[in-house]
Amino acid sequence: MKSLESTLREVLNEVISDEVVVGVSNRHIHLSQEDLEKLFGAGYKLSKMKDMKQPGQFAAKETVTIEGSKGKFEGVRILGPVRKETQVEISISDSFKLGVKPPIRESGKLDGTPGIKITGPKGSIVKERGVIVAGRHIHMPKYIADIRGYKDGELVNVETFGERKMVLYNVLLRVGSNMAKEIHIDMDEANAAGLKNDDYVKIIRD
Repeated sequence: MKSLESTLREVLNEVISDEVVVGVSNRHIHLSQEDLEKLFGAGYKLSKMKDMKQPGQFAAKETVTIEGSKGKFEGVRILGPVRKETQVEISISDSFKLGVKPPIRESGKLDGTPGIKITGPKGSIVKERGVIVAGRHIHMPKYIADIRGYKDGELVNVETFGERKMVLYNVLLRVGSNMAKEIHIDMDEANAAGLKNDDYVKIIRD
């Protein structure tokens, strides 16, 4: 069991440090309850495989196949809980194989996005929209943002470390009370920068 001093040191370091842990996002999908039931059956509930770093979010045991005009990916992981609207998140490299042209977007902003075919064990659906390349972003707890002067919706630059050190520009800050401090990048970005899960990057302050 951690001592009070150890816990306080961790919290203090989290607040004063501009370093942020890396979460690399492979292609995945968020489903609405309606679409989940079309793919897996009436009344279906997702089964948790493991928790994600963000509170309340989890990787489900269930997977689906996504298919565009040129190709498909099988075994695409569903992330829970269910959402109001189905959203598919892929990399730019993925988009070439699928034959879709998704914009780089903040999660949930789906106007003008392309659609895709999704297949589960009980059926298939064709979505008219919902495919995006997720813009790089940092989840920031509100108490840290308040202390450090960060604002929700602010764009910051981030420095990486290692042999492929680089600066990632235009990283969106998403500030909220129920968040863990973490940067989300996709596989293309991680490979370019030589990053993996649980590495650290640093926010560059002016």
